[in-house]
Amino acid sequence: MGGSCYDVIVIGAGACGCAIARELSRRRVSACVLEAEEDVCCGTSKANSAIVHAGFDAATGTLMARLNVEGSRLMGPLCEELGVDYERIGSLVVCVAGAERRGLDALLARGRANGVPDLRIVEREELRGLEPNVAEPAVAALWAPTGAIVNPFQLTAALAETAAVNGVEFRLCSPVTEVARRADGLWDVATPAGALEARVVVNAAGVHADELHNLVCAPDDRLEIFPRRGQYHVLDVTAGAHVRHTVFALPTRLGKGVLVTPTTGGNLLVGPTAEDIDDKDGVDTTADGLAEVMRKAALTVRDVPFSERIRTFAGLRAHRPGHDFVIGEVPGAPGFVDCAAIESPGLSAAPAIGRMVAGIVCELLGNPAEKDELLPRPAPIPDVARLSPEAWSALVEERPEYGRVVCRCRTVTEGQVVDAVRRPLGARSLDGVKRRVEAGMGRCQGGFCSPRVAQILARELGCDLAAVTLAGPGSELAVGTDKDAWAGAPAPAGEGEAR
Repeated sequence: MGGSCYDVIVIGAGACGCAIARELSRRRVSACVLEAEEDVCCGTSKANSAIVHAGFDAATGTLMARLNVEGSRLMGPLCEELGVDYERIGSLVVCVAGAERRGLDALLARGRANGVPDLRIVEREELRGLEPNVAEPAVAALWAPTGAIVNPFQLTAALAETAAVNGVEFRLCSPVTEVARRADGLWDVATPAGALEARVVVNAAGVHADELHNLVCAPDDRLEIFPRRGQYHVLDVTAGAHVRHTVFALPTRLGKGVLVTPTTGGNLLVGPTAEDIDDKDGVDTTADGLAEVMRKAALTVRDVPFSERIRTFAGLRAHRPGHDFVIGEVPGAPGFVDCAAIESPGLSAAPAIGRMVAGIVCELLGNPAEKDELLPRPAPIPDVARLSPEAWSALVEERPEYGRVVCRCRTVTEGQVVDAVRRPLGARSLDGVKRRVEAGMGRCQGGFCSPRVAQILARELGCDLAAVTLAGPGSELAVGTDKDAWAGAPAPAGEGEAR
């Protein structure tokens, strides 16, 4: 093949791929991240529960358990460093019947064995003090004060931006179509835009990671990943205080069950289902799935105000039998490193996964030298909704576009949209803007702000308005203008006649 040559190519720009890239950017290596979609954070990382699990659920001794607890410990300081929204609100696993108490005790023992700090069981009276809207049958709960919530869009973008300003190249809209090892030990990586070469390849391709693994593995080492769909309800900020903590039901073989949690944006999030499906692009919602979420949420939290629902969505988890992460060099494929089957708690574990995988890569590359310093991420975009009137006025004096509100629901200004586009790896679509500054995430779901955001995108990108997309090529918002459509068309019957 031949083409641009790197020390390492990371396939996939989700939270884990970007965490790996950031850790690699500390070293004197040439690195490239390939992403099939038009932006970072377009797969599992954009459609999940947005929580940081404390680490009590994963089976003791698994890689998942170890990396969850380590990732939970790292997440707070990392978010503070990067300017990412993070709140340690704690979590409760609710027991609603005396017969379930044994399961709660087992979860406590497992969490302690995993190294989760400060776990304890709270009884009915204390539980109701912590969570007044807990369901009436609730008798006790496992209290994990290290549970937290995080903004996954901000986190993934911040990891990617830090990697980019420290020399990592990102190639978006670059799906990988072939991977093959050459006789000289290099890896050929094919994309529609051309071929690339690398000494090491990292497979962080989410639900598609098994497809890449199976291109290079021995016949008896094939990997199977099944997309597990989770459906959610998003409730308006008017419902955001219905619970104070992340509230779980006792987990089952299909996962942690339906949760009810605040988000860092002030909403209430309820879900997910756990449906094993065949379609790796199957992020559609169903009436039955959304009804199941409502029914199961009522088992742990009373009177969830679903009348305040503003959106529903579904995401996919990369599930495999055995329910553990697959991380390491593939046997018989020197230099090909899996970061696969990263399902929940993958977001929680991402900082630890980044460190682990980067360590494996650096060892394969002969431990390249560390850089003198890691350049910081560019300062976060100001969130005017959280500024004091005085601070906002001072910002407008400096940059008048920060005084023109574009999104009324979230109080997002033209200045924020402009900065979302102009940043390293900046937004190129309406969804890209939404993930960075929340324009379109409010009650009207973009009904008011989308046209203006599209105009700003067209201006900043130097393209025609008809070229602006919702989420990359193939999702254009317009096909032309009315005048263009009628130009040259036969006059409607009767046109020009007196009426």
